[in-house]
Amino acid sequence: MIDIKNYGYTERYETEELQEGCIPARVTEVHRELFKVISAYGEGNARIKGSFYNRVDAAEDFPAVGDFVLLRYNEIGDSQIVQVCPRKSKFSRPDYSGHAAGYTKTILEQVVAANFDYVFILASLNYDFNINRILRYITVTWESGGTPVVLLTKADLVEDYEEQLEQVRQEAIGVGVHVVSSRTKEGLEQLEPYMKAGRTVVFLGSSGVGKSTLVNALAGEEIMDVKEIREDDSKGRHTTTHRQLVMLKNGVMVIDTPGMRELGMWEVNEGLGEAFSDVEGLFLQCRFSDCTHGKEPGCAIQAAIIDGTLDRARWKNYLQLKGEAKFTEDKAAYIRERREFFKKLEKSNRARQRVGGKR
Repeated sequence: MIDIKNYGYTERYETEELQEGCIPARVTEVHRELFKVISAYGEGNARIKGSFYNRVDAAEDFPAVGDFVLLRYNEIGDSQIVQVCPRKSKFSRPDYSGHAAGYTKTILEQVVAANFDYVFILASLNYDFNINRILRYITVTWESGGTPVVLLTKADLVEDYEEQLEQVRQEAIGVGVHVVSSRTKEGLEQLEPYMKAGRTVVFLGSSGVGKSTLVNALAGEEIMDVKEIREDDSKGRHTTTHRQLVMLKNGVMVIDTPGMRELGMWEVNEGLGEAFSDVEGLFLQCRFSDCTHGKEPGCAIQAAIIDGTLDRARWKNYLQLKGEAKFTEDKAAYIRERREFFKKLEKSNRARQRVGGKR
């Protein structure tokens, strides 16, 4: 028998709606309608209960890698997932398929990883280095409930990385930043404080940054396939084709995700405030509460830019991410209204069916 607590299960994931005959399990892989799970009975396959497909907001409620679920175990076939346990953290992005809603295609929230402690944000030190993308990942990570850690990878491929390292440290306020090389093992010892048994770490980054290679280096064995990239332009193919949770020999669980070059901003006001706490802290110092931070007298933002305490590029980065978040929030508000509409419509249809059945 396997102790599910070794996979991070605690009382916080327990639900009052524990159904008779169900046991807790953790989702380790997602393949369309088939889920790989780990429970007291070991690894197995599971499918979701049909009622998941009948909810308008099912995309958000679908089991994701890292989720703890209630499982109706079947020793001779696929088990059945009957409920997703409360999440302590989640990483999500917009889902443009709309297939889970069962209605007109729209944008829903797609959870891609859940119940993690740290998010390792990988950025290559070669030609693919992009500070704006790093800040975008940090913002969404703070919103997720996890703790971001920036890893600048492939240190062995560059002669000098001090300028890039300093740039990230100045922009990623309050975030751990480390330079590593999976090939030479440089910097890997700096990750030991995060790698404790029972913890779960999500690996995020664009294709070609070396996620799978780093996982293998930390694991001390080849547990993930690795494909070489074209080092002349840093482009690479997605090594990971599906999200998966793997337990390392030291008891740490890692979640690898397919490379995502662009990351949707899904309602990240709190995350933006964490990532740019220095910027938003200046707002309180403006003379006018409705300051637009343009040419108004007494604007703390403009004063900080002039005296050099706030870098103009950082202010532009904040405005860019704020604009992306506002755009997504407007869409999200529209989606919520549609959800409520369809819920009321569905309720009305059921009521009419009940009335019609009595005739």
